[in-house]
Amino acid sequence: MTVALAYRRCERIVRTQARNFSYGIRLLPAPKRRALSAVYAFARRIDDIGDAGGPAAERLARLAEARAAIRPPHPAVEPDPGDLVLVALRDAARRYPIPLGAFDELIDGCAADVRGAAYESFDDLLAYCRCVAGSVGRLSLGVFGARDPGVAAPLADALGVALQITNILRDVREDRLAGRVYLPAEDIERFGCTLTLDSSGAFADPPHRLAKLIRYEAERAREWYQRGMRLLPMLDRRSAACTAAMAGIYRSLLERIAAEPERAMAARSSLPSWEKAMVAARALAGAGR
Repeated sequence: MTVALAYRRCERIVRTQARNFSYGIRLLPAPKRRALSAVYAFARRIDDIGDAGGPAAERLARLAEARAAIRPPHPAVEPDPGDLVLVALRDAARRYPIPLGAFDELIDGCAADVRGAAYESFDDLLAYCRCVAGSVGRLSLGVFGARDPGVAAPLADALGVALQITNILRDVREDRLAGRVYLPAEDIERFGCTLTLDSSGAFADPPHRLAKLIRYEAERAREWYQRGMRLLPMLDRRSAACTAAMAGIYRSLLERIAAEPERAMAARSSLPSWEKAMVAARALAGAGR
């Protein structure tokens, strides 16, 4: 009963706190849906620690606790039954070859956020994206399964990078207000931008320069989507539909940002629920061909 309750808790977390992903996850058969919900719920916990307020030392300590929680001193040690997310994740890891060590990379990336890391080049940003999103792609692949895991893993990683670049473009202003800049410093300089905010909280950069910067990074994301989508033929039908739905929602968001960068930089972009549902429906129909 505790395990069933734990999975229900994870599925509720996905529905309420990871809405873009929930449209894809619901396309999976129940066992995989529950397992992937557990993965995403624990990933969300790690993200929330990194994004929380409060002293950096306290957040780093909490990240260290999360790291220890997935690496118990002995495999037979059961998680605290009151920690329903961890109960579900441990059960999922017994049922599927989920590479729990990939959570270490996610934690490393969130620790970089807490420390206020900045990125000089795209290669620097790419390493971060692989930590915080490529890792989740590889964790998901453990639930999906693949015909050739060795070939599939880098493609899952690439899709995670594409999604993370999209997240970064969606949240440029929100992150800047929080004192974070993820776009590579060399790209910001190349387009004559500073990402300085004026007294109203708007970007002081000339809009045409900012638009060129955003479209340049969007083109990079498209290239990573193109690479990552080669994963789909390696997955079973429902796993491919799940992946296509999640990627499709984020890719549609990317195209909205690239089409109207000025509006995207003034307010956080999102897709309406009906559009997300349409993307998911097309993904499921396409996977059946």
